[in-house]
Amino acid sequence: MGAVASSAGRGRGDGGTVLGDLPESCVAEVLLRLDPPEICRLARLSRTFRGAASGDGVWEAKLPRNYARLLAVAAAGGEEGRQAAAALKAEALPKKEVYAQLCRRNRFDGGNKEFWLDKGGGGVCMSISSRALSITGIDDRRYWNFIPHDESRFRTVAYLTQIWWFEVRGESEFCFPEGTYSLFFRVHLGRPYKRLGRRVYSSEHIHGWDIKPVRFQMSTSDGQHAQSKCYLTDPGVWINHHVGDFVVKDSNEPIIIRFAMIQIDCTHTKGGLCVDSVVVKPQYLMQKKAPRSYM
Repeated sequence: MGAVASSAGRGRGDGGTVLGDLPESCVAEVLLRLDPPEICRLARLSRTFRGAASGDGVWEAKLPRNYARLLAVAAAGGEEGRQAAAALKAEALPKKEVYAQLCRRNRFDGGNKEFWLDKGGGGVCMSISSRALSITGIDDRRYWNFIPHDESRFRTVAYLTQIWWFEVRGESEFCFPEGTYSLFFRVHLGRPYKRLGRRVYSSEHIHGWDIKPVRFQMSTSDGQHAQSKCYLTDPGVWINHHVGDFVVKDSNEPIIIRFAMIQIDCTHTKGGLCVDSVVVKPQYLMQKKAPRSYM
């Protein structure tokens, strides 16, 4: 990159050709083969590169096919009555601005769900708050409580003190772009908190998760199914438990995803668990990053 930048800024005293002499259309052809972060870096080389890197043709190729619909959802916050007007407005925006807006955290469904584009690959990611989930016993504070937490995207997690029948369910309807997606439950054994500026956690209520495994289930409106099970281990860290994968074939048709996390063996109680959210991400991101990690 240093050599390229040097040649871009070199004077014409030696009669040579510099990068700024390249036609903007040729530069745009090069940029089409790069990912968005690389495009933004190359835009700093010269006026020609900056102009090409702002072109609609470059950025439209990086956007999902249904970007207008996604931007409408972001602008309307999920309210169907406002989405049509927002979609028309989206068509008039420069495509670089559209990409930037979709990369932000876009809340919808009353603020309990959000989606964003992966800046590097342009894939759609989604996070669903614990407040949007159906949790057995959530209204009884002997069992569950919503507690504030700054490690959650939604600043709130559901904390289980103790219960016999553990069942967390949810669903979401969304127009995902074509591709393969992975779904995870983001959970934490123990109650995390800060002490003297350091992150620690309380293990006071942790019990029952090593007796029987937790079952994870997922299904979609077009007939796809997945399930898995595991014992909950590793207290003190956020873990993304992989439920399964699903494939989207048509970005213009909304798909309904239903998911569950269950441990309903009533021979013992279980507790000391934080449920933060359900996360959906393109499968290619999971191949770059191990799923059992903090996200």
